[in-house]
Amino acid sequence: MTEGSSRRYSGVAMLLHWLVAIAVIANWRIAEAGEHAATQEAKSEIMSNHFSIGVIILALILLRFVWRFIRKPPPLSSGLAGWERMLAKGTHIAFYVLLTVMPIAGWFAMSKYGAPISVFGLFELPPLPVAPDPDGAKAIFESHAAAGTVLLVLVAVHILGTLKHTFIDKDGNIFRMLPFGEPKA
Repeated sequence: MTEGSSRRYSGVAMLLHWLVAIAVIANWRIAEAGEHAATQEAKSEIMSNHFSIGVIILALILLRFVWRFIRKPPPLSSGLAGWERMLAKGTHIAFYVLLTVMPIAGWFAMSKYGAPISVFGLFELPPLPVAPDPDGAKAIFESHAAAGTVLLVLVAVHILGTLKHTFIDKDGNIFRMLPFGEPKA
């Protein structure tokens, strides 16, 4: 193992990171399209894709938890200031919490409508055993949307941090999550 590879995330961690990143951005855009759909029928069709990707995101995040347990991530760069370490750790914790809670909340809300979640027609998640409550479902979906906004802000902070480290600090931190380049200490 080279010195750089000990500071780099594993290939599996990188793959899961980028799959989740792509899925989150796609799901945000799908939700936006659903909100602006011309008809309720069109909205339902679009949002079924949103629900399917939400299930995939939950599965990927659970895999990421398992992988982090099996293979610890590399330590943060020694060149980070204290506030950068706190921000990095806090942002990652918030990502994990939101990316776990948001799909479960969506499933819970759909369950309050008594509806299963079809995952691209391949299989269904049955409704959870909860009492029907359409008003409660709407409230959960409103909280889910607010959490989505927080998630997008965190994504922006994460990207801005990456840009700072890449172009201002030039510390090679971006290469910790890429299979090429050399992360520095």
